[in-house]
Amino acid sequence: MDKIWLASPHMSDEGYEMQYIKEAFDTNWIAPLGPNVNEFEKELAEKVGAKHGAALSAGTAALHMGLKAAEVGEGDIVFCQSLTFAATANSIIYQHATPVFIDSDYETWNLSPKALGEAFEKYPNVKAVLVAHLYGLSADMDPIIQMCKKYNAILIEDAAESLGATYKGKYTGTFGDYGIFSFNGNKIITTSGGGMLVSNDEERIAKVRFWATQARDNARYYQHSEIGYNYRMSNVVAGIGRGQLKVLDQRVEKKKYIFDFYKRELGSLEGIDFMPINDWNKPNYWLSCITLKGEIKPIDVILTLEKENIESRHIWKPLHMQPVFAQYDYVGGKVAEDIFDRGVCLPSDTKMTEEDLTRVCSVIRSLWE
Repeated sequence: MDKIWLASPHMSDEGYEMQYIKEAFDTNWIAPLGPNVNEFEKELAEKVGAKHGAALSAGTAALHMGLKAAEVGEGDIVFCQSLTFAATANSIIYQHATPVFIDSDYETWNLSPKALGEAFEKYPNVKAVLVAHLYGLSADMDPIIQMCKKYNAILIEDAAESLGATYKGKYTGTFGDYGIFSFNGNKIITTSGGGMLVSNDEERIAKVRFWATQARDNARYYQHSEIGYNYRMSNVVAGIGRGQLKVLDQRVEKKKYIFDFYKRELGSLEGIDFMPINDWNKPNYWLSCITLKGEIKPIDVILTLEKENIESRHIWKPLHMQPVFAQYDYVGGKVAEDIFDRGVCLPSDTKMTEEDLTRVCSVIRSLWE
C-alpha cells in the first residue's frame, strides 16, 4: 500500500513557490542572496509580528546565531528545555556555554515554570533561557517571562515546530528577545531546509546577517575582523519559503483537522490520551501526539503501523537522558521522561486524505481488538 508519512513537504496547489523560483532563475539571482531573501525576511517577520528577521540555512543556525547575538559564551549557563530535539542544546555547546536541562509539565509538555523556578534558585546568574514549543504547543509563557525578567536572563524561543501557533493571541517566537523558526522538510511549511531568527532588535539582526555571511568587513577586498559562518539562506530557497508562507494558515487548518479526526476516532480507546490543548493556546498541531497507559506500549503502535507502510515516531527522548549530554545538570522530576516513555507521534502529513486517516485509525484500533 502507498506510504503514509509522518510529515513531508507539501507544495501549494497554486504553484506560488514556482513563481518565485522562476523569477530567481529569470533574473539570474541564483547566488546566495537576492530579492527573495530580503522579502522572505520581511514577510515572515510581518506575519508573526516581529520587527526584523534573518533568513538562515537551518533552524539550528538560527539557534546558534540567537545565542551569539545574546552574547552567550564560555562559562555562561543556559537553561534548556529537556523534552526537545538535540539541536536546541547543540547550539549552546557551539558557544562553549553550559546547558542545564529543565523538566516539562503535563499541562503543556513544555518548560515547567515550577522546575524553572527551582533552577533559578540553584543558578541565579544564568545567562539565558531556551524554551521550546513542542509539536506546535506553546509553553506557558507568562510565568517564564516573569522569571526571566526577575533574574535578568535573556529569553530565546525555539519555535522550530510551532510556526503559526499562538499563546494568548500572540504568535510563538515573538515573546522572547529572540525567536527561531525552522523550514526543514518535515515542518508545517518548508524551504527544503532553512531557518529564520526574528527579533525586535534591528542592530542585533543586522549583526547576525553579517556573521552569517562569513563576517566579511565592508572593504574593497576580503577582510575579516571577526569569525564568521556560512549560514545565509539562498535566494532560490527563500523563494520556496515565500510561496509556502502564503499557505501557512491552510496548513494549520489541515493539521487541526488531522488532530480532531484522531481524537474523534481513537479517543474512546482505553488508555489513550492526547497532547494537551489549553484555552490560552492555539497550536499549529504540527504533529498529533498521544500517550498510552496500559498493556499497549508505544513500540507496539509504531511497529504495527510500520508493517502497514505507515510512519510514526516516539516522542523526543529528553536531552538529559542522552549520552552526549550526560555530564550536565538536570532540574525537575520525571515528567519529560514519562511523556517520552508513553508517547507516540502519529502521521500528520497535510497531504493525507480522509481515507488515509481512516486507514491509520483502523490499524491502531486493531491493537485493542
